[in-house]
Amino acid sequence: MIIAPITISDIAKKSKVSVATVSRVLNDSDKVKEQTKEKVLKAIKELNYAPSDIARSLSRNITNTIGVVVPDINNPFFGQVIKGISSVTDKNDLYMLLCDTDENEQKEMKFIEMLKRQRIRGLIITPTADNDKFNAKYLSILENLNVPVVLLDRDVKYSKFDGVFLDSISGTYDAIECFIKEGHRKIAIISGPLSSKPGRDRLRGYKKALTMNGIEIDDRYIFYGDFRLESGYELTQEILKMEDPPTAIFVSNNMMNLGCIKALTEANVRIPEDMALIGFDEIELLNIMNMDISVVSRPTAQMGEVAMEILLDRLNEQKVDNQDTKRIILLPTLILRGSEKNTK
Repeated sequence: MIIAPITISDIAKKSKVSVATVSRVLNDSDKVKEQTKEKVLKAIKELNYAPSDIARSLSRNITNTIGVVVPDINNPFFGQVIKGISSVTDKNDLYMLLCDTDENEQKEMKFIEMLKRQRIRGLIITPTADNDKFNAKYLSILENLNVPVVLLDRDVKYSKFDGVFLDSISGTYDAIECFIKEGHRKIAIISGPLSSKPGRDRLRGYKKALTMNGIEIDDRYIFYGDFRLESGYELTQEILKMEDPPTAIFVSNNMMNLGCIKALTEANVRIPEDMALIGFDEIELLNIMNMDISVVSRPTAQMGEVAMEILLDRLNEQKVDNQDTKRIILLPTLILRGSEKNTK
């Protein structure tokens, strides 16, 4: 047997008022007499009516949903970021619609269009890239959402969106200078993609540290990855085949660092006895396995919390266009566990 759901028409009939009056009561309008309101609320209780959040939000042309777009859900960094976002949404009766772009620009644009159709109230996004060829169309799509947008970790050129970022230059600088103080001179970097600001900034920090310490930049020791495990693995294999290999490797993110460690382990290269190593971002699995890998650590969950708090402020302001752009830059911490040592 199928039981028909209770509708506002049923409530109107039972309380002997119009459907419009019931709707006003449900929307907490002050245009309904108290006596009439009590009669409607009594009917609602007796009929055990539960209004649909979806239907109510559609009737108001808004939802309690915010969109979150990240490039790689498999990356533990973004898992922690999402936790930070969720800790704020949960306290504010907001829902999160999560999209994983898989570092694909076209997929990212499709998700943004989909989120627009879902009538999200705001968007937190880590863009896939910010190259000039892609940028103009991308900016137009984000601006046409007509909702507050907060960038997280990666920037968009020429935009005035709010954002939460990390000082990747100083974090990388500290790591490379640490290698140098240990006596390393041949230091390789597995860089992120130069189409992203973190990729460019970490390479800048590497070059700056070498230059400031009087070490010539050798392009042979610069390897360009894509923030994925496979590229860290393959590029480390290339490093190990060099006629004049480095004594230390800096890896620009956690997933490539995992790939690097895999390649070193397979080749029976000991850390740090045969190769010193510092990575960007914590890898909790390595800590659990008691692998003491030095890292540039960042306040990951805090980045998500701050981004969501900025978005919440914008939602409460009830306007999208605001000249007072909020761009927060957090500082990383170099955590040394011994893998940076020079034992030769």
